[in-house]
Amino acid sequence: MRFKFFCPRWGSEDISWDLFCQKVRDEGYDGVEYGIPNDVAIGELDGAWNTFQKYDLEVIPQHYGTYDADFSRHFDNYAAWLEMVRPYQALKIDSQTGKDYFSFEQNKKLIEHAAHHSRLSGVEVFHETHRNKFTFAAHITFDYLSRIADLRITLDASHWVNVAESFLGDQQDAMDLAIARTEHIHARVGYPEGPQVPDPAAPEWNEALQHHLNWWDKVIERKRAEPDALVTITPEFGPYPYMVHLPYSQNPISDQWANNVYMMNLLKERYREFY
Repeated sequence: MRFKFFCPRWGSEDISWDLFCQKVRDEGYDGVEYGIPNDVAIGELDGAWNTFQKYDLEVIPQHYGTYDADFSRHFDNYAAWLEMVRPYQALKIDSQTGKDYFSFEQNKKLIEHAAHHSRLSGVEVFHETHRNKFTFAAHITFDYLSRIADLRITLDASHWVNVAESFLGDQQDAMDLAIARTEHIHARVGYPEGPQVPDPAAPEWNEALQHHLNWWDKVIERKRAEPDALVTITPEFGPYPYMVHLPYSQNPISDQWANNVYMMNLLKERYREFY
């Protein structure tokens, strides 16, 4: 079993690609998860990929920015994003897909187009469990997973905990199916009133951490049975407004970069026996 850890670009957009990738490599990550806007300049992509190559970092492009309420425009813009990233080498793609208010059939068309992209490019697209997208809640995603046999996901259970205002103890069937279909993990810790605890190392948030570790452990156990299994994990604690700021001073309540490094090192140690 192999593990690869990815650092989110999210929260570090104000520093150069070169400095960012140097920091990523120095911390011990294997690659970068790069949230790419729909309107990014091609020169920006070229520069990013040149820097990934320079530092021997793999990349997971992340789609997040198709917001159109009109489905036809939404579909066209989503398809255009996938076409834009197709020439660039990637390990896999993380996609925040569709809208929570689109119909099943509409969201299914987006899922099918992502699968078409995968066949063309050889790069698989995994659909992130995320508020405001078709995967916004555990019970809704359970329906999609039950009806679309080849649907695979990025598991970010922090969103579901927030949406359900619980640690999902009453939705075990939904969690079991999600774990069975997980091909990428976003290792952020949520709690019933929010998608991100202030500091995953703080003892007062240990209950929330343990629930998420239990779900991730089950993904790892499942992957153990696969030949030459690869587990990819992005610690994804984010900046403001995910990271709450202190009132008046507007100082962050903790250090985003340190939180993600802490989570990576915690999971490296936890799964050391599987390496």
